[in-house]
Amino acid sequence: MKRNTYSAAAVSSLLWFMEFKKEIMLLNDGKSFDEIKSMSEKENIFGAATPARAKNIYSKTTSRIKSLDESIYGVFCNADISNQKLITLIATMAQDTLFFDFMYEVFREKLIIGSNEISKTDIRVFFKNKASQDDNVAKWTDETLKRLERTYIGYMSDAGIIDNKKRAEKRKITRPILDYDLKNWLELYGYEVIVKILEGVR
Repeated sequence: MKRNTYSAAAVSSLLWFMEFKKEIMLLNDGKSFDEIKSMSEKENIFGAATPARAKNIYSKTTSRIKSLDESIYGVFCNADISNQKLITLIATMAQDTLFFDFMYEVFREKLIIGSNEISKTDIRVFFKNKASQDDNVAKWTDETLKRLERTYIGYMSDAGIIDNKKRAEKRKITRPILDYDLKNWLELYGYEVIVKILEGVR
């Protein structure tokens, strides 16, 4: 899996599950990325509030989808909604290296030790550690880190792996359950590390 430079671009992102689902289903039906881009611009297929927002959604969902092999389309379309949400989260991890590292170093470790909750403090400690390791992260403002914290909580909540209690300091973890086809796909295409993250194994 490709590792990208740490980025704070996620401050303006959501998981965008429904938009991700719409794009993958269109791709599975034979539409091209260019055709979907045109549909987004001309027909507002993602229901965005502004043209700029539509452009941002298309850009982010497309980048996430392209981070996975196109064979995921069929797996996604045949999966239940909980596994479709997990695939959306997996694509987000594959595209965003900092979020992937958070999931590997923090979420996975929570599952390994049997903890049933994750806190805002856990996220802040993760960012503090990364700031000591990476000059780029060290330059980010407190406001940027707070927005990333909200983004990560939103990703996990929208994917169904933590509860959605608003403003809670701690969130209850719901252990993900990968269906057979998705787990097999991940292992076949070299994403065994993501299986370890979502199943909480060393």
